[in-house]
Amino acid sequence: MDVAAKVTSKGQITIPKEIRDALGITEGDQIVFRVEQHRAVLAKIPNLLDLAGAVEVPAAKRGVAWGEVRRSTRQIRAETRR
Repeated sequence: MDVAAKVTSKGQITIPKEIRDALGITEGDQIVFRVEQHRAVLAKIPNLLDLAGAVEVPAAKRGVAWGEVRRSTRQIRAETRR
């Protein structure tokens, strides 16, 4: 889908409705812009809270402090690189 938008004197654009609808962009959403060669690509940044429950966590791992998860993961990665 190709849709044009005009740049204002302040360097702003309005994301056309067709694009907002296609990407599910609504007020307050965050967008990331990336330059790939001579093109700019934009994408909606997902809200990580929307991913809650997407990955099953084994009962034994629930409630583990985040620092412990990171330490354990680093240790496992270091052991597998040997």
